[in-house]
Amino acid sequence: MVLHAHEWGPPDGPAVLVIHGVRNIGARYRRLAEDGLPRHRLVAPDLRGHGRSTWQPPWDVATHVDDLVRLLDARGIGRADVVAHSFGGLLALRLAARLPSRVGRIALLDPAVALPATLCRESADADLHGQGRAATFASVDEARVAWLSIRPPAGQWAADEDLATFLEQGDDGLWRYRYSRAAAIVAWSEMALPPHPLTAFEGRVMLVRATRDDFVTPALRERLTRDLGPRFAERTIDAGHMLFWDAHEETAAVLRDFLA
Repeated sequence: MVLHAHEWGPPDGPAVLVIHGVRNIGARYRRLAEDGLPRHRLVAPDLRGHGRSTWQPPWDVATHVDDLVRLLDARGIGRADVVAHSFGGLLALRLAARLPSRVGRIALLDPAVALPATLCRESADADLHGQGRAATFASVDEARVAWLSIRPPAGQWAADEDLATFLEQGDDGLWRYRYSRAAAIVAWSEMALPPHPLTAFEGRVMLVRATRDDFVTPALRERLTRDLGPRFAERTIDAGHMLFWDAHEETAAVLRDFLA
């Protein structure tokens, strides 16, 4: 398998595939799995170019979807509900469009689809030049200070666990987050594309928008409304883009209700 995957919950529980966003890893969903959805079998891979999965190209959407299908096959999962955050939302919709029979319900957590080209270019430039999440740190303590500086108080509980699972020291002695900058740059380019049609998918989609950021675009809403009609619903949570950290309890409650 090219994907390293984290798994929580009973093996015979309802299967849920969790797809993370760019510059992210599957381990970040441990608390959501164990505290929020303990009766479900959650499988959360590190996407290609992230964490402990292969970093080999290509990193385009089609290859990511191929990887996810192979993971489901390897875990013996014929059909799964999907919880997807940010760039993961784009992958979830492409998976449902390509293989609608393999996907049940889809919960989109502040999805990043059809983003403004300027935002994608600036974000890709940040990765290219080692800024933001692509920065290097002289020590774990330095990385922790930077981590806490961009998270509100409600989300700071995750700092130590995230640094322990996502930060690694390179041969040069510096500390970096465990993802490929090249893979992230390709992902930002894909997030600028218009929404893909979802006309063959017969399940329900819930979009959960984080009110303190502006990732959810009118183009995505219009596409989902046109393709799904009454099978599309939207919820809002007063949080930033990392809503599964910054509003953990509320996000878990919304997902429990949707996946019940």
